Amino acid sequence: MPSQPQLQAKQPVSSLLAGPYGHPFHPILVTVPIGAWVTSLVFDIASHVVDRPGFLTQSSQWLIAVGVIGALLAATVGFLDFFALPPGTPAFRTALVHMTLNLLVTAAYVGNFLWRHGEDIGRDSAVGTGPLVLSAVSVAALGASGFLGGKLAYHYGVRVADERKQAEGFTTTRPSASDADRTTRTTR
Repeated sequence: MPSQPQLQAKQPVSSLLAGPYGHPFHPILVTVPIGAWVTSLVFDIASHVVDRPGFLTQSSQWLIAVGVIGALLAATVGFLDFFALPPGTPAFRTALVHMTLNLLVTAAYVGNFLWRHGEDIGRDSAVGTGPLVLSAVSVAALGASGFLGGKLAYHYGVRVADERKQAEGFTTTRPSASDADRTTRTTR
């Protein structure tokens, strides 16, 4: 039987803002910055391979901006999930490191965007070495943070339905006679 702190961490602080029980919004929203920033890094690298890299350089900068906006939205609902965790627990400490890494990564990408915006990059210039390295380090930190986010969900069960609710998905039901008859008719 889950303890009271475990049950508390599974319930949303606000269903309207953080997502209903068993369907948190935070894991859905984090796909935007992750996808945008990883693709941005791929474009940064590709800008050093192609003959006319300007479109990749510009696209990478826009992807960084999209990622920052997505990260701010994900952080908003992530804070709500964080407030449901009892302080002093391993789950709370893991969430604190996860949140800190994500805030640092987001700040690094804001700086990276401004750095690129401030550089006088021609239409056909590859991404500079500095911004490229900053992107690579940021994606690595994002990966570490994602590992911790996975630990929160899959190891500690934060905002995951409790075991009784999960068991419903594994309860086998015996097909009724009408279901068996319908299956027989469709396979003939």
